[in-house]
Amino acid sequence: MDTTLLRHFEAAAEELHFAHAAKRVGVPRSSLLLSIRALEDELGYHLFDRTAPTTVLTPQGEEFLVETHRQLKAMAASARANVAAPGGKAKASKGKGRAPAVKGERKPGKRRQSR
Repeated sequence: MDTTLLRHFEAAAEELHFAHAAKRVGVPRSSLLLSIRALEDELGYHLFDRTAPTTVLTPQGEEFLVETHRQLKAMAASARANVAAPGGKAKASKGKGRAPAVKGERKPGKRRQSR
């Protein structure tokens, strides 16, 4: 399951306001709604009650929110565990490198050959 879809659902479920949730995750409201619809299509059931006058989670949506929190925490812990330890092999300094050649200018470190 895509973590972006889970993060969008989590924000919408916690805010219970699609415009505020979209602002929280930094995407347009239409993108947030498309993400939630894609997630609902993937799951096969509605997460939000479309008939209610305000934004309300369905019972399946409430259960899925708990599962989403668990999955996102597990993914964050896994990401922290995969971070390389500080230190390691030092890289040798390669110097300043080569400057790009500019037409009409002398090459650095070269003297002009006399005649």
